[in-house]
Amino acid sequence: MRFARRASNQPRSLFASGAGVLAMVLAGVSLFLSLWIVLPAPNRFWLPLGVGAPEVSPWLAALSAIAGAVVLLAYGWGKPAAIALGICAIALLLSLLPLLQVPGTRARMAAEMQTELGADYLAQVPEPVRDRLRPQPFRLWDGFGGIALPPGEIDVDRGLEFAKPDGVPLRLNVYRPAAGLHPTLVVIYGGAWQGGSPDSHETFSRYLAAQGYTVVAIDYRHAPQYPFPAQIEDVRTALTYLKTHAADLGADLSRLALMGRSAGAHLAAIAAYQSPQIVPIRAVVDYYGPVDLAAGYKNPPVPDPIDSRAVLRAFLGGTPDQVPNLYHQASPIHYVRPGLPPTLLVYGGRDHIVQAKYGRQLYNQLQATGNRAVWLEVPWSEHAFDILFSGVGNQLALYYTERFLAWALYGSAG
Repeated sequence: MRFARRASNQPRSLFASGAGVLAMVLAGVSLFLSLWIVLPAPNRFWLPLGVGAPEVSPWLAALSAIAGAVVLLAYGWGKPAAIALGICAIALLLSLLPLLQVPGTRARMAAEMQTELGADYLAQVPEPVRDRLRPQPFRLWDGFGGIALPPGEIDVDRGLEFAKPDGVPLRLNVYRPAAGLHPTLVVIYGGAWQGGSPDSHETFSRYLAAQGYTVVAIDYRHAPQYPFPAQIEDVRTALTYLKTHAADLGADLSRLALMGRSAGAHLAAIAAYQSPQIVPIRAVVDYYGPVDLAAGYKNPPVPDPIDSRAVLRAFLGGTPDQVPNLYHQASPIHYVRPGLPPTLLVYGGRDHIVQAKYGRQLYNQLQATGNRAVWLEVPWSEHAFDILFSGVGNQLALYYTERFLAWALYGSAG
């Protein structure tokens, strides 16, 4: 009888042991991942966690809750449970930090858009275009299920060669509705001027094409083999190609905007602010682009996960003391003058690659010279936060970016 009782209890003991191990693992993992919502990445290896953790915070909150439930299942309310539940509670609080900031951030962004563009800035946008816009700045279920693309067929043409400087083939991708000419967005990828391709952020390009835009994602030569100004020369070459082949690409050049991310945003700003223009540019969308390269070199972020000084030396061929003219020529803030196209600036408040304070300087300079500029800051987000298309930060950024573009290219902003 004693043996039988011991045998009958064995499955429950094994279950409790296995559930206990699982509970501790889940609790530890949830805390480890959630810590990156507040901890900056010390180097390039940890940077993906610093970028991704705030943007997947709904998933991390769910993981923390599941871990707590498994703890209770394994331990009940005993002392081991108290420790594990404390870990889960800390992880849950950390994972809720971005979500708790969403309402205030959304209100600030809405107020900024209305202040700079007008309270009824979408009034002159055609109703079919307005109907395709996202109905809410943030939807929790989109963070789990993903953002659905607007309905509609799009055509994609990849790898169209537009130039071959020094034997380097430069190509572009075109994403567009099925027929006709459409408002056009030229997109320039980031990658510290050293890497990347027009395939970058393709979900975004498809999303905008489904909304009725022709999206042209362009290439450029990379540093250090090709230092500045090779990159801006390639952007201008791409715009010349677009001007020549607009009809074939479905591009309406009377309604054209430039957009870039990081290094691409830096190139987009210079191309849009330089004079003379190859094609008229109606608007600029700048996602966390470098602004004043000499200042960025002298005051790098702390921590500095990609060694921004090394990146700038590779891009410009030296330090600000060695090549001061190149640092001046490569800084968008030095091109600011009256009469520039409206600019949307989107930066992460926790950016440790391009600090938001530099984007704010460009915003202030644009406004001081009589230009129209919109400043949107996502307080919990790191650099390149929008790589997670359904992330918390990108939902807000996307909502206002598509409205800015509708106002600039479909409305009467030009």
